[in-house]
Amino acid sequence: MTDSRAPAAPPSNPYLVLASAIVLPGSGHVMLGLPARGLQFLFFMVILGWVTTKVAPPDASFIGRHAGGFLIYALSVLDAYRIARVRYTIWAHRNHSDSDSATNSAKIDL
Repeated sequence: MTDSRAPAAPPSNPYLVLASAIVLPGSGHVMLGLPARGLQFLFFMVILGWVTTKVAPPDASFIGRHAGGFLIYALSVLDAYRIARVRYTIWAHRNHSDSDSATNSAKIDL
């Protein structure tokens, strides 16, 4: 029988997920257990990067020619960090609430 009051394992550190998502696009989502979401972002990065190379003027910079891909890359990084941050905050809140309720019940028993 498992104890329902046992603290859950902490989720991935949001800053580690952020660093991973910055270094390798889609890896932040993989760390969070959402590989399909990371692959979708990667797919749209490639597609929109390719599309903007076709519509950008020839004298545009590298970033200008691939602006669509960089936009999706930035959204991917923000999305991975947001998911990690929300999960971590919920975990911290639940564990803090559990410790408060245990402390309060101990005070009542006295």
